[in-house]
Amino acid sequence: MQNAGMSDLSSPVLQHAIKAFSPLKLRLGGSLQDRILYDIGDLIKECKPFSVDSSRLFGFNGGCLPMGRWDELNIFFQSVGAQVVFGLNALYGRRGHYSSLGPWNSTNSRNFIKYTHDQGYKISAWEFGNELSGHGVGTAISAKQYAADVKELRKIIEEVYADETLPQPLLIAPDGFYDEQWTIDFFEAFEKDSPTIDVLTLHLYSLGPGVDPDLKRKILNLSYVYKEAKMFQNVKQTLQEHGPSVDAWVGEAGGAYNSGHHLVTDAFVSGFWYLDQMAMAASYGTKAYCRQSLVGGNYGLLNTTTFEPNPDYYGALLWHRLMGTKVLNTKVMDSQLLRAYAHCGKGTEGVTLLLLNFCPSTVYQVDVLTQSASVSMDARKTERMEYHLTPKDGDLTSQIVLLNGEPLQVNKQGELPLLRPKVVADSAPLLVDPLSIAFVSLPYLHVAACSLSRW
Repeated sequence: MQNAGMSDLSSPVLQHAIKAFSPLKLRLGGSLQDRILYDIGDLIKECKPFSVDSSRLFGFNGGCLPMGRWDELNIFFQSVGAQVVFGLNALYGRRGHYSSLGPWNSTNSRNFIKYTHDQGYKISAWEFGNELSGHGVGTAISAKQYAADVKELRKIIEEVYADETLPQPLLIAPDGFYDEQWTIDFFEAFEKDSPTIDVLTLHLYSLGPGVDPDLKRKILNLSYVYKEAKMFQNVKQTLQEHGPSVDAWVGEAGGAYNSGHHLVTDAFVSGFWYLDQMAMAASYGTKAYCRQSLVGGNYGLLNTTTFEPNPDYYGALLWHRLMGTKVLNTKVMDSQLLRAYAHCGKGTEGVTLLLLNFCPSTVYQVDVLTQSASVSMDARKTERMEYHLTPKDGDLTSQIVLLNGEPLQVNKQGELPLLRPKVVADSAPLLVDPLSIAFVSLPYLHVAACSLSRW
């Protein structure tokens, strides 16, 4: 999940929301990461905040991260058990505007990485640049130059972390919109057997601009759901052929760009694109999915002022708790409006289903059929756990989500509600209401691929 402007770090709601994922990956980055400098070393004479300047790249001038603020953030990250992915300024030292020319000046980033290491702050990954690949957003870097800069960053990371006092962070990039030829050229710019990046990160905004008044309809239109499948397949094939040791992550996805749309991307209806796209990404081997954003804009998982969870937060939390990393092949036989995914249950030998009913009028009865000869039923377990998500008063634009008919809201102490399932006999029909989402845990269904020895 991308972090955007968490100012009140003392908020108990914010702390409980992050701790609930235990651990949560937080990406600190975005458009302005490539404009910011770090107040370390002799480079910065005066550490100034960003100021609006329409003549400058991305519409802002200046931008500096004081080390006091960085210290404060790391104390917070440690207290809530967050894993940090930090996006570095990849434009420093280059010339040009729409096409950034020349090599990266790594001096400021090197000093910042060394400071972070010497303070004992654990970083999960250093990310290089934001939306600078392909045609870029605002500006772009050629694949060949980007590869040369990545080699420089790899050298810095290996040198700084050579003492092995801290785990060496991953190197991830380019965190931009997928461009197949640029990506191939990038990998081919490395010598054979030389280390490249550890993770290829991609951005996705398949619904278009947040100002679109037709956004709610788009979310429920399966043509928008399907269209990313080809991209995920292409990414998988590219990595198999050119970067077989590199994982794929969705580094940023908010559905609709430019901060989303109030009462759409921060409301119940958003869960249909979000959970479906996250599940689709996993089915093509994508290892992580970073939601834009945790706090910020109309696509945040948390309210920007109160930090109380929006509906998608609870969908993400149920995914985190119930869906394991092993994806099982799944097919719906009778309807395209019912989307279904199956994973090994998290920490169990059973199976967990994600079911999304896009139909406004049909209640679907789901019968689980298996074709594998390596499937068995545990006679000792005869019940399943169902988590049905619906909007308050049936209003898809509601910001209050019901779990099995009960509203999910934080209490006065800022504590999250318990996500209690409905326990149902396995012989009872499994029903999914119109325009609803359900997670279903089947602990009695044992698949060989889900053996606990694999976890």
